[in-house]
Amino acid sequence: MTQVRPAVHLVASGFIGEVGLHNGALNLVDRDMLRAFNSALAEAATNTQLRCLIVHGGDARAFCAGSDIKEFKQFRHDASEHKILFEDMVLRTLSRMAMPTIAAIDAPALGGGLEIALACDLRVVRKGVSLGLTESRLGGLAGNGAVRLARLIGPARAKEMLFTGETVTTEAALAWGLVNTVVEQGSALEAARRLASTIAERGPMSNRLAKTLVDAAHDMPIDAALSRSIVAQQQIFDGNDLHEGVAAFLGKRTPEFSGR
Repeated sequence: MTQVRPAVHLVASGFIGEVGLHNGALNLVDRDMLRAFNSALAEAATNTQLRCLIVHGGDARAFCAGSDIKEFKQFRHDASEHKILFEDMVLRTLSRMAMPTIAAIDAPALGGGLEIALACDLRVVRKGVSLGLTESRLGGLAGNGAVRLARLIGPARAKEMLFTGETVTTEAALAWGLVNTVVEQGSALEAARRLASTIAERGPMSNRLAKTLVDAAHDMPIDAALSRSIVAQQQIFDGNDLHEGVAAFLGKRTPEFSGR
């Protein structure tokens, strides 16, 4: 009997995990895909070895082309119950993963697809790939994406993207801070793997705490965020990684971080 691959699948190798989207040619977001995505993230969250997580679109024609609009009619009066709340939960789960996350975008990321990428910490995109929150073309709204996009690139540019529903070039995306890297040679996934390898070599406790502090800088008043930074610094000094790193530096060897 042929085993059916889930719409989203986690592959873990050493310190790096890869969440691949495998939901048809366009990786459309539907209920089955969201359930599989949620399960993959839950599995990744319990893997204490992972130091970086990559999300990619597999071999599909799109990283993710957004929601399956054929589902919309059945959600007319109870969309929050059957789609919006669950989708928001999955995106929040992705954004709150303890380890750094990277979206590797080798094909268009549109609508809900860009929302997935925006929920990652970093975005690596292949040159020439289309990016956009295109929901307004159908009279729809990228709710989760509107908030994350505005925080990332500022209100004026976010409003332009949302109001027009137009895609942006990878050059503009890089200049605006929408993406971190535009790859001209090879694939975005290959580049994301190189970046993930570099991240995995660094102190895992340091990276986890750095992620919480950067997020706190957006979410909290500055005094509260700075107070949290003091607690995080004390955790670093109380742990083993910093002292291993110092010993390795003085001993002119590669550190062996434990994440504790």
